[in-house]
Amino acid sequence: LSPAEQAAVLDLAAKLKAAPFDQRPLAGPRSVAMIFDKPTLRTQTSFAAGIAELGGNPMLVEGRLAGIGIRESVQDVARVLGRQAAVVVWRTFLQSDLDQMAAHAGVPVVNALTDDFHPCQVIADLLTVREHKGGLAGLTVTFLGDAACNMGSSWLLGGTTAGMHVRVSGPDGYTADAAVLARASEIGSATGGTATAVLDPVEAVTGADVVVTDTWISMGKEAEEAARVADLAPYALTTRLLAAARPDAIVLHCLPAYRGMEIAAEVLDGPQSVVWDEAENRRHAQKAVLAFLLEHAGADSSGEGS
Repeated sequence: LSPAEQAAVLDLAAKLKAAPFDQRPLAGPRSVAMIFDKPTLRTQTSFAAGIAELGGNPMLVEGRLAGIGIRESVQDVARVLGRQAAVVVWRTFLQSDLDQMAAHAGVPVVNALTDDFHPCQVIADLLTVREHKGGLAGLTVTFLGDAACNMGSSWLLGGTTAGMHVRVSGPDGYTADAAVLARASEIGSATGGTATAVLDPVEAVTGADVVVTDTWISMGKEAEEAARVADLAPYALTTRLLAAARPDAIVLHCLPAYRGMEIAAEVLDGPQSVVWDEAENRRHAQKAVLAFLLEHAGADSSGEGS
C-alpha cells in the first residue's frame, strides 16, 4: 500500500468499526476463501466475522486436504479458487507461495501471515495506535525482540508508510533484514518517517510513544526455544524497561503472549497495554482491507508486502 492507500484503509477501518454494517460489498453472499496452514485464533475468527459483517460467506478451505503445493501446484489451486471466491485469504509459510497465488488467482489475495510479513496485523496495530494517540505521523514506535521476524519487518514497512519513526531492537543474529530496513528508509524519505536498528534495548525504548513485542518462539522455531530465550532475555518487556519510554506510552503485542518470557505479566495486563483493543481491531482493519481490494479489484493485488 502507498501512504495514501494505507491512510485510506485506516480511515475506512475506523468508519467500519463505528458502523459495522454500513458497507456490504460481499452481499449476495459472495464467498471469500480462507486457508490456514499455520495455527490461528485471531486471524480465523476476525476474518470469518468480518466477512460475514460485509455480507459475505467465509469459505474455509482445508489446506491439508487440498494439498496445496503437493497434491496440486499453487498456480492450479489459485486458478480454481479465483473462480469460486471473490477474494483469497491465505495464512501460510512461504511468501513466494503467496506471491504465486496472487499472480494466478485473478482476484485479490490477502496475506494473512507468512514467514516474512504480517501486514494485516500491522494495519490493526496502526488503527489501535491512532485510536489511542490521535494520529500516527511523527510518533516513535519501538519493536523489541527478534527484529528479523515478520512483525519486525512489517512494522518497519507499515510504520514508515505512516510517517512514524520506527526503531527495531534485537541482539546479534536477530537484527532487522537489511533489505527491509533499506526499503523502510526509502519509504520514510517520502513520508517523514525513519527506520533505525538499535542494538541496545534501553536506548531503543527511550522516549518511545509505542512499544511492541512479539513471541520469541515463532511457528517453526520451536526447536530453537532454549537458545532464543537465552539470546533474547535482555529484550524482555519488563516494567523497568518500559519505564524508559514516555510515561503515556502504549504497549502492543499481537498474541499469543507468554507472560514472564517476552513480556512481563504486569505489563501485558497493566494500564499501558492495549492488546485487547489491538486483537479486536484485526476484524475492523481486515474488513477495510477487503472492502478496499474489492473496490480496486481491477488493479494488481500482488504488490510488495501485501
